[in-house]
Amino acid sequence: ELFSKWVGESERAVASLFRKARAAAPTIIFFDEIDALAASRGDSGGGGGGGVGARVLSQLLHEMDGIQPLKQVLVVAATNRPDLVDPALLRPGRFDRLLHVTLPDEPARRQILAIHSKRMPLGGIDLDVLAVRTHGFSGAELAALCREAALAALEESLKASAVTQAHFDSALDTIRPRTTAETLAFFERYERASVGRS
Repeated sequence: ELFSKWVGESERAVASLFRKARAAAPTIIFFDEIDALAASRGDSGGGGGGGVGARVLSQLLHEMDGIQPLKQVLVVAATNRPDLVDPALLRPGRFDRLLHVTLPDEPARRQILAIHSKRMPLGGIDLDVLAVRTHGFSGAELAALCREAALAALEESLKASAVTQAHFDSALDTIRPRTTAETLAFFERYERASVGRS
């Protein structure tokens, strides 16, 4: 939402965001998909035509360590392409820590399934067994699995009183884990390289 086709508007939006955060401190600014906002300046396009990406990145760097200090303002960002984020953002004083959040393990999958099925009337579902069967699923895929199971129950009958194992079995035929071994290996390599740089 920070990008605008009008020259200077994107930079003003970034400055306004940080001004509001300072005024309301303590605050947290969270940038989702930071790679789209702060792509490496060596990349072609730089997040948009006419160099808008480079200008937004410059404004972001200025806000993070410029004249006005960020007192009680925590800046957090997420990306699934850390290799595309401009290295200037990853220097000390800006984004100090890089945390790799990998796929949930079995206990975490069980908790995620419990959260997303909490308001569902479950009929004979063993979430521990389901957690084992969903190895390799991300949190979003587990949420989708629960939604798909609920839809399967409603497709069977609009008066369905419970979501059963059969509904989850049907959902497991549709919802499959999408994180490949190559993707996991990429993140492991990136994490090792980033530890070596720090």
